[in-house]
Amino acid sequence: MRSDFFNVGAAVLAALAVSQPAMAQAANAKALVDAAKAQGIVGEQSDGFLGYVKPTADTALKAAVDEINEGRAKLYREAAAKNGVSVEAAGASAFTTVVQSKLKPGEFYKPNGGGWVQKQ
Repeated sequence: MRSDFFNVGAAVLAALAVSQPAMAQAANAKALVDAAKAQGIVGEQSDGFLGYVKPTADTALKAAVDEINEGRAKLYREAAAKNGVSVEAAGASAFTTVVQSKLKPGEFYKPNGGGWVQKQ
C-alpha cells in the first residue's frame, strides 16, 4: 500500500506537468491564491485541497480557490482511477509527495486531524 501511495503522488505530478491548457485563468487564480497564502488567509490541507486559514469575503479569492480545488479534484480522480485507490488517498498522497515540499516558510498547512500550522 505504501508504494501505491507514492505511485499516486507520481501520477498526480505527471498530470500536473501536462495539464496546462487554461493557463490564463489558472495563472490568475494561482496569483490570487499565492498572495492569500503569503497573507495567511489560505493554506494547504492534508487532503490535497486548499482551505481557509482565516475567513474572507473576497469573492475573487473564493472563486480562485474553487477553481484550483476543482482542478485538483479532477487530477485526484484521474490518479485514483489509474492506481486503483480512492480519490481521498490520491489527494492525501499529492499533499505528502507534492504539495508539502512546495510550502514556503510562513505559509500555513493543516495536517491530518490537526489545526492550522505555520511552516517555519
